[in-house]
Amino acid sequence: MTYNAELFCRQIPLAMRLALLTGGSRGLGLALGERLVGAGYRVVEFSRRAPHDWSVQVDFSQPSSAARVVADTLAPLAVQPIEELIFIGNAATLEPIGPTSRQARDAVLDNLNVNFSSAILVLTEVVAAFQSHACRKVVANISSGAALKGYAGWSLYCAVKAGMENFIQSLALEQARQPHPLIAVNINPGVMDTGMQSLIRATPEEDLPDVGRFIQRRDAGELASPDRVAAAILRILASGELAAGARYVAQEWMQDDASREADI
Repeated sequence: MTYNAELFCRQIPLAMRLALLTGGSRGLGLALGERLVGAGYRVVEFSRRAPHDWSVQVDFSQPSSAARVVADTLAPLAVQPIEELIFIGNAATLEPIGPTSRQARDAVLDNLNVNFSSAILVLTEVVAAFQSHACRKVVANISSGAALKGYAGWSLYCAVKAGMENFIQSLALEQARQPHPLIAVNINPGVMDTGMQSLIRATPEEDLPDVGRFIQRRDAGELASPDRVAAAILRILASGELAAGARYVAQEWMQDDASREADI
């Protein structure tokens, strides 16, 4: 029998570089997804809008059903050979803004479900699906300066961001005990020129006393483009010195940018 090297190579599935992303329909998530696609990753994006041919529609305000959709999507990917895995949890909402005591119960629950319950359940499905893969695996929680201190009008957002940072730190400790650990990190993207910033600036001062400071930042040209922030985040995730459980600030990894901590 004649050895056919070309046929043999075609029969062996090539290991893929897989990137999973939540909230990639616009803003920073969109920039991250486009950069990952351009870098040759097989990207799967989860969002309610699901605008891309690499998107899966998910409603993160419904945590149980969202987790099932993610689990069903990951199952056929998890049995394939993988060279590298990146997961970026970016889906988030600021609304409702203002004192929680003035908000409708359903609006409060939607915020907690999108930002916290679904974020944890989705990440749990990723860990379960790929724990046994012996490759480089990185999971990143897109955090905020609001994880470190409170802001009037952002009680829900501050709470969930702080909770997710602690979850990631705990996950990193758990993964240190695994033979094929995932590297879990928090990343503060800094202030960006996104729809979220537009929403902040349009909020009445009675709901967000610091709104004037965000308007001043826009007027002073302090808002980075989502694409520049995305490039910095991917530079962080590609670092060979990435420390499990650590907190990174994207603006410190921007080329030709001064380092500075930011709020959101």
